[in-house]
Amino acid sequence: MLDGLRQFITEIVSPDAQQRVFDEADYRLAATALLIHIVSLDGEPTAVERRKLHSLIETSFKLDPGTADRLIVSATHAESDAVDLYSFTSVIMRELDEAGRRRIVEMMWEMVFADGKVTEFEDNVLWRAADLLGISGRDRVELKHLVQERQAARTGGDKDSAGAAV
Repeated sequence: MLDGLRQFITEIVSPDAQQRVFDEADYRLAATALLIHIVSLDGEPTAVERRKLHSLIETSFKLDPGTADRLIVSATHAESDAVDLYSFTSVIMRELDEAGRRRIVEMMWEMVFADGKVTEFEDNVLWRAADLLGISGRDRVELKHLVQERQAARTGGDKDSAGAAV
């Protein structure tokens, strides 16, 4: 499922950079792995989703493009080795306050809406991750609507066309 993303990453990063350079206790690695998991739920990530992932990583974690590439490579490996979401959410819970965890959930919604639609599976996985991150259902839905409205404003579309399921 992640072969397309891995191939994309391999093409832009030298083989030496594929070694894990981010510690497993680094919340940025955990958050990026969650984003990779979310973007892969509905199949191969599109070019738009890959660009969105890279953009989110660079801006949210204030990384240069090369470091963002290395983080994505490390997170892709971590995500493929993971058995559940808890391994990532527990790191984030230890390292970030509620505002930081809300931002991670918001980033996850941004990845979900990158392709313009929300599947029930994406919504369900995001619900479980938000719950593990201690984010209330009310806050999760509020963040969903915030991102949905931003997406609609960017594309000039109706927010209902981006998925109305809660």
